[in-house]
Amino acid sequence: MKTEQKIKPRKVLEQIEPYQPGKPIWEVQKELGIDRVVKLASNENPLGPSLKVIEAVSNSLKGINRYPDANSVKLKEALALHLKVKKQQIILTNGADELITLISETFLEEGNEVIVPSPSFSEYNFGAHLMGAKVVPVPLGNNFYYDINSIISAVTENTKIIYICSPNNPTGTYMTKGQLQQLLDSLPERVLVVFDGAYSHYAEADDYTNGLEFVALGYPILTLQTFSKIYALAGIRVGYGVASEEIIQSIVKVKEPFNVNMLAQAGAVAALADDEHVKKSQEVNKHGRELLYRGLSNLGLTYVESMSNFVLVKIGKNAEDIYKSLMKKGVIVRYGDTWNLPEYVRISVGTHEENAFLIGVLSSILQNKY
Repeated sequence: MKTEQKIKPRKVLEQIEPYQPGKPIWEVQKELGIDRVVKLASNENPLGPSLKVIEAVSNSLKGINRYPDANSVKLKEALALHLKVKKQQIILTNGADELITLISETFLEEGNEVIVPSPSFSEYNFGAHLMGAKVVPVPLGNNFYYDINSIISAVTENTKIIYICSPNNPTGTYMTKGQLQQLLDSLPERVLVVFDGAYSHYAEADDYTNGLEFVALGYPILTLQTFSKIYALAGIRVGYGVASEEIIQSIVKVKEPFNVNMLAQAGAVAALADDEHVKKSQEVNKHGRELLYRGLSNLGLTYVESMSNFVLVKIGKNAEDIYKSLMKKGVIVRYGDTWNLPEYVRISVGTHEENAFLIGVLSSILQNKY
C-alpha cells in the first residue's frame, strides 16, 4: 500500500511553474480530428532552414556514433568571425534557455534579486527561482515600452542580474541604444545585464542595438542569441552568449561538456554562411507583419507595433474564447494569460498563405459570435 511521499523536493520549487509550450501541430490534429492546422504560436521561421543547413546536417549523420566537440570549436570560430569578437568571448548552449539557467547557476545565490521587466520571457523567472533568488518585476511603460527610470529605481544592494529582452517577447517592443546606454551607465558594476536579442535580426529601427557594441566597450553585459528564430533551427537547439572573457569563463564552469550536439553544431555553421536565407526570412516577416496589421485593423482590433516576428493583439474580454475557437478551426496562436494579459493573444508571423488564413478564420469567428 502506497504511503505519503517522504522524499521532499527543494522548497524553491514551490515558486516554479513549468514552462507551457505551444501545442504542436500533430497534437491539435489528433485532439480535434482536423487535417489542416496552421501554427502561429511559437515564433518559428515559417520558411524552414536553409538548404545549406539541411545538407550539412545530413552529411553529419554518419558520425553520430561519436561524441560532439565539447568546445564547439568550428562554430565558435565561425561566430567569432561573424560577430567580430574573440572566440573566448562566446559560450555555446543547448538553446538560449540553457544559457539562462547556466547564468543563474553561475551568478545567483539565495537572497539575490533579479530584475525582470514585465511582461517578458518566463524563463528568466525560472532561472532565478531555481537558485532561490527573488524576482523583482518592473512593469513596462506606456504601450509596453521600456521604462528605464523604473528599472533603475528597482535596483537595490541585493540586485545581481537585470534581464532585458529586446525586441521583447511577447510585446515586440524594444529598448533603444540610448536607453541601454543610460541603464548601463546608471548601474553598479556588480550588476550583470543580460541582453536577450533572440529576435534582433527582425528589428529595423535605426536606434536599435543588439548589445554587442556595449560588450566591446567593456560593460558588464552578456548578449544572448539563438539559432531558433531567423536561422530556423528551433528543432536542434543552439543558443549562445557573448560577453567578456571573464564572464564567459565563469559560466563555462557549470556547463555540461557535450551540451550542443554534433548535428546542431554543423547546422549552425552552415546557417551563418547563408546570408540570402536570412534576408529572405526578414523580407517574408516584414511583408507578413504588414499583412497582419492591415487585416487586424480591418477587423477593428488593436495591436502593438512589433520589431519582431510576432504581433501582440488585444482581443478584449472574449480573448480566451476566441483563442479556443481559432484552435478548433485549425489556427494555433498563443493566449496572453501566460503573461497575465488575459485580453490578448500573440500571433506569430507565418507565410503569406498562413497569415491570410488566420485573418479569414478570425474574421469568421468575430462576425458569427461577437
